[in-house]
Amino acid sequence: MMTLRKSEDRGHADHGWLKSFHTFSFADYFDPAHMGFGNLRVINEDRIAPGTGFGTHGHRDMEILSYVLEGALAHKDSMGHAGIILPGEVQVMSAGRGVRHSEVNGATGTVTHFLQIWLMPTELGIEPAYGQRAIAPERKRGRLTLVAAPDAQEGALRWHADARLYAGCFDGDEAATLPLAPGRLGCVHVARGSVELNGQRLRAGDAAMLRDEARLDLRAGQGAEVLVFDLAP
Repeated sequence: MMTLRKSEDRGHADHGWLKSFHTFSFADYFDPAHMGFGNLRVINEDRIAPGTGFGTHGHRDMEILSYVLEGALAHKDSMGHAGIILPGEVQVMSAGRGVRHSEVNGATGTVTHFLQIWLMPTELGIEPAYGQRAIAPERKRGRLTLVAAPDAQEGALRWHADARLYAGCFDGDEAATLPLAPGRLGCVHVARGSVELNGQRLRAGDAAMLRDEARLDLRAGQGAEVLVFDLAP
């Protein structure tokens, strides 16, 4: 069974400096029908204006991933990490027993557009951790490449969540299939363009949640960039 969450049906917040769309309930946006999916709690599509950003704030017991699409995201945290996340790069932060960080627009004169994703951890109170990885465009071209996983296989970033996250880009005849083990959940978020998922056309900002499906089939992309989750129920 596939449930579609259309882009235009998402929650929306416009703070001037920040424009954000929420696939699931977040902050002042509350929808009891959309509280997450499996252990996936947040998919936010954020655009941060130049010279602004999220000041220092705290998190705990959450796995947080940032996926930059345009601009640059400047990160600084209480673990001593400081740097810039560029388009094509991914950051994972395990908040564990507690971490403080800031995220600001690190680009000059342009909006920074990124996805922020939160997952529930498999264990509470762990030591906070940080990872960052660049994914070469050819690794995503016409295929799904592993981005984050609990076992950090295939060069993926490690996180403490029972989930595997893939990214891929698809155009024309390019296609990919991801099997789902019995009992596992699937989620696809379209970051850019459009693509067919199991025969259903998805467009930028759309998400699809799959339950009791044997596989995910992606094809007929038009400038598509997608994130695909294999999730614990």
